[in-house]
This record gives sequence, structure tokens and C-alpha cells, in this order.
Amino acid sequence: MEVAIRTASGTSGGTIMLDDQVFGIEPNRAVLHQAMVAQLSNQRQGTADTLTRGEVAGSTRKMWRQKGTGHARQGPRTAPHWRGGGVVFGPHPRGYRRDMPKQMRRLALRSALSDKMEAGDVMVVDQLGVEDGRTKTLLLAMEALGLTGNILIILPERDDAMRRAAGNLAKVFVADPSSFDLLQVIQANKVVFVGEAAQRLSEILAKAPRPRPSGQRPG
Repeated sequence: MEVAIRTASGTSGGTIMLDDQVFGIEPNRAVLHQAMVAQLSNQRQGTADTLTRGEVAGSTRKMWRQKGTGHARQGPRTAPHWRGGGVVFGPHPRGYRRDMPKQMRRLALRSALSDKMEAGDVMVVDQLGVEDGRTKTLLLAMEALGLTGNILIILPERDDAMRRAAGNLAKVFVADPSSFDLLQVIQANKVVFVGEAAQRLSEILAKAPRPRPSGQRPG
């Protein structure tokens, strides 16, 4: 797949060939949804906890005798229908983690990138020229490229100057090919690859699974 390269000033800088297996596949919506739900579930802490009628402070003594008071019969003050009583069917600490095979996670990421590419929301830039690490310099480069909204900038390797420049921008996230996730791609209005970042990402996502030794059962 041939994609145009933009310069930091917004002009054309030639073309680049991207891997069709990463940026040109038919998105697998089922796997994409499954991976997104799994990632959202894994972000949950699962620490919510409520007190049952056996855990709240209070006596288990019957509030008044069964008959002869004119009141409706009642049990202890810790019953759920009393204010300050226990909670019925409330949340308790639990794990929400969901695991997915590596190949399915890679397929979901390739599907998201291909969908972004088809929608015209993937951009390749030769460089952004933010070596000074200033937010103003990054904003000028983004303005020249017409970038607005949530922006995911993927660099060939870790760049502390770029991270420092984007640190003050709530809607700009800077990553390298191995440090971003599916939700960041889905939520981004534009995915910007700088330099050789797209090729390095392709090497990771298009990597074939290792063959299983003969006689070994899948675990």
C-alpha cells in the first residue's frame, strides 16, 4: 500500500509503502469488539465493597418482642430495609480480568489500524521537528498538518523531548511501536506515524506465530 508522506510544514514529502497485512485488511469486527471489551474489563480495579447485614455495626438483638406492641414484627436493626442496615446483593471485591491470545490481540490492532487507514485517519510524517521539547513547537507543527482533536503520535523509538512537548496537551498521546494500545487507536481522531514508525510497527504486528513443537498439546 502506497501512502503519501507529509513534512512538518504540511507539504508533500514523497510516498512510502506500508504493509497491507497491517494497514489494508478487512477489519474483523467481532475480534475488535472482543479485544476492546477485554481491555476495558482489565482496567477495572474490582475493589468496590459493601457491607452485608452480618458486617454492619449493630446488635443482632430483636428490636422488640414479636407480639403485643402494636408495631409490625421486626428482626434486628441491621436488616437491609433499615437505614444503616446491610446491603443486599451489593458489590464485593472481585477480578474482572479477561485474557486473549496474542494473535487475536494483534488481529484486533491490525483491524483498528486498517479501519483508520480506510477512513483517511492515518498520516505519515517524515519528522515533526520538536527537538527543543517545547509545546509551542509541537502545536505549530500540528497546526501546519491540520491535526485537531485526539491525536496519537507514534515515533520509531522513545523520544523524551517529544514526550515533554506533549505533556501539557491532554488530547495528544506520544508512544513508540510497542507502547500504545487498542483503545488509544480507536479513540484517536488521527494516528500519526513519524519516520520509520509504521515499518517498525508492521514488523511487530505481522510477525508469524512460533510453530508449536510436535506432540505438544495447546495449553
